[in-house]
Amino acid sequence: MASKTTPLTFLRQVRAETAKVTWPSRRETVISTIMVFIMVFVAAVFFFAADHLMGWLISLVLTAGV
Repeated sequence: MASKTTPLTFLRQVRAETAKVTWPSRRETVISTIMVFIMVFVAAVFFFAADHLMGWLISLVLTAGV
């Protein structure tokens, strides 16, 4: 069975655990954010190109029988 914890004790435990967290520096956060934007751009270009290539191939197959 779970132990009985008062809200005040719970908040103290949360604060103690939060103090143990290693937070990233501003520089690390900026670099990570830039990397995310670059990867999103690369993924968008890839899917855009893949979509157009598949659309072209499908239209080629569908018009081949006409």
